[in-house]
Amino acid sequence: MNEHFERLIVRAEALISRIESVLPQPLSAPDWAASVAYRYRKRSSGHGALEPVKNIGSMRLDDLKEIDDQKEKIKRNTEQFVCGKPANNVLLTGSRGTGKSSLIKACLNEYATQGLRLIEVDKADLTDLPDIVDVVASLSEKFIVFCDDLSFEEGEPGYKALKSILDGTIAAATPNVLIYATSNRRHLLPEYMTENLTYTHAEDGEVHPGEVVEEKISLSERFGLWVSFYPFSQDEYLVIVAQWLSSFGIDKAAIEAARPASLVWALERGSRSGRVAYQFARDYAGKHAV
Repeated sequence: MNEHFERLIVRAEALISRIESVLPQPLSAPDWAASVAYRYRKRSSGHGALEPVKNIGSMRLDDLKEIDDQKEKIKRNTEQFVCGKPANNVLLTGSRGTGKSSLIKACLNEYATQGLRLIEVDKADLTDLPDIVDVVASLSEKFIVFCDDLSFEEGEPGYKALKSILDGTIAAATPNVLIYATSNRRHLLPEYMTENLTYTHAEDGEVHPGEVVEEKISLSERFGLWVSFYPFSQDEYLVIVAQWLSSFGIDKAAIEAARPASLVWALERGSRSGRVAYQFARDYAGKHAV
């Protein structure tokens, strides 16, 4: 009888262990000494983890050309944050490939020695941000939660979660956390022609957006700092190409000779963005490497 009872105990413990393995687990702290940047990843089991990024790009602020105004705004806000002064959550919007994400990563490299850290979170996982904040809230380091290429479709759960966070229910209580997000959409949600019908006109001629439009604008307005990026002119594009070619060890004469090819490259790609300039420089430097 005792032997049978012991077997039941063993089977019950094994069953409990299997059940516990699939239940949501509290987010555990990673090895903070392993890196200055982390990614929040969801496993197939539903468990989240902060994984250290082992190979961080060497991008520096001085490497980014033709975005001096944007660079100054982000640098100033980040410096205030690192120094423990009031700073804003930031939304970087505009043309693709103009340096939005690179600027944030360059700030990390600039201020990591002063305690700045970065946690990259996909928009689908923004609902787990309270757990991430709980893990870092007691630390002395300053954390930027980075959401790249942020936009939402109607009804996505991350939209309301981010809206709540930006309202201050979490971030205001944790002075060592800010949200930095990039997006090609300034209002972060799709906008439709039919929504223009919801606008109303006051007697004095003023135009007021309807509730649907107000809702779509409201999330962007919760970011304290907006930084806009614009398409590069041909001259600006060539400056960026020259900077990247120089970084790959190409001499001045060869850089000048590469100008026509870089313009053809941009024409074929349909864009004169910083990303296209970097891709051309890699291709050219690879072909002409000594």
